[in-house]
Amino acid sequence: MKKLELKTTVEIYEHFSKLPEIDRQLCEAAIEARKGAYAIYSNFLVGSSILLDNGLITSGSNQENAVYPLGLCAERVAIFAASHQYPKSKMLKIAVSTSMEEPPQQLPAFPCGSCRQAIREQEVRFDQPIELFVIGHDGKVCKVPSITSILPFSFDKSSLG
Repeated sequence: MKKLELKTTVEIYEHFSKLPEIDRQLCEAAIEARKGAYAIYSNFLVGSSILLDNGLITSGSNQENAVYPLGLCAERVAIFAASHQYPKSKMLKIAVSTSMEEPPQQLPAFPCGSCRQAIREQEVRFDQPIELFVIGHDGKVCKVPSITSILPFSFDKSSLG
């Protein structure tokens, strides 16, 4: 038997104001995008923003539906909008902002599995990592260098044979 040990590193900042200017702008855009969330069932408001290689920042927010599977997470709204509007632009960074208060000593809510997979698809598509910033209710930020840091053994085109 063999064992494989997986490790990841998450940089934690007490507030997004401690980040470099472009990263602050990206976080502020995600916080602003959260205001457009339609989350009348869960009250879990989420905004996401993406920095593209053309210098533009696009954004999206979660959109719920009484039939839950029909809703869409903020991350995927932003990814699909950016991919549609700027199909040749690489996604360099993505920020996700949630409105729920975290219990003491807890990290902000990270993207769900479906969103992690959608982010991974963009990394594979353009053959480069996308930095992820996860912003909590109080402005605390967790930063990872690539979605693969929190999605080991991801499914990508190489999985198809």
